[in-house]
Amino acid sequence: MEILRFTVENEQRLDVFLAGKTQKTRSAIKKLCEDGRVQIDARPVKKAGEPLKVGSTVQIEIPDAVRLSAEAENIPIDIVYQDGDIAVINKPQGLTVHTGNGVHGSTLVNALLYHLDSLSGINGVLRPGIVHRIDKDTSGLLVVAKNDRAHLSLSEQIKDKTCARIYLALVDGVMKSDSGTVNTFIGRSQKNRTMMAVTHDGRRAVTHYEVVKRYGAYTLCRFKLETGRTHQIRVHCKHLGYPIVGDPVYNTKNDKFGLKGQLLHAERLELTHPTTGERMTFNAPLPDYFDTVLRQLDKKNK
Repeated sequence: MEILRFTVENEQRLDVFLAGKTQKTRSAIKKLCEDGRVQIDARPVKKAGEPLKVGSTVQIEIPDAVRLSAEAENIPIDIVYQDGDIAVINKPQGLTVHTGNGVHGSTLVNALLYHLDSLSGINGVLRPGIVHRIDKDTSGLLVVAKNDRAHLSLSEQIKDKTCARIYLALVDGVMKSDSGTVNTFIGRSQKNRTMMAVTHDGRRAVTHYEVVKRYGAYTLCRFKLETGRTHQIRVHCKHLGYPIVGDPVYNTKNDKFGLKGQLLHAERLELTHPTTGERMTFNAPLPDYFDTVLRQLDKKNK
């Protein structure tokens, strides 16, 4: 265990101060506070957002790194781009990003440990390199950090909304509006704790959408995330009354296409490179099963 002490020179929040001093994320600082590993002037602090006064001494205990418990697995993945700082992956439908909720292996993390030479450690031993995630049955692009400095930069971009994540989805129904914004709170469903729902006391969730094409009883839409809540697009589509085709959780309509999951694809990712400052854009074509459904609808509606 490492013990670090710092003197406060400017008034600011505790988590912001320590994030700048330790290169740990604010969520990691929050966890250390909850674990009793942070003190202000020898007083244990539980709230990461506590304000600091000039001249105060902040002490933080950094626990020893835990041995990596996720193991490398030779799972084929589509690496769209990589360099010494980042890797961009086109994740297939059916691949879980990391372990948890009963999943103990055969995840994207296991594949990354096999195919990449390094991954950031900020997100812990079970989620190395993972800056953001997409659902198991959602396909498409996500960026992975190969070191902690890159991880911090990418996390800040997501927080500051300068990292653009754009999705395509086919929804049930004919959307009346050509475009719009959904601005709600999302939290755990009171009826089913494994589901998310629009609530009054969850976390703010904002999704922008536009219609790409209408196919009779279906609508192809493009979505841009402003926030990144669990199942956000899927929940917002259900909330609008247009659930995503093939969604086994949020769409109660019969799947007429024999799908294995929702027709939701992360088609575009825009970010600023953590080292060079270059603005980078990545695109991923629709997977075959998604494209096949659109072709069927095109023929049907001619």
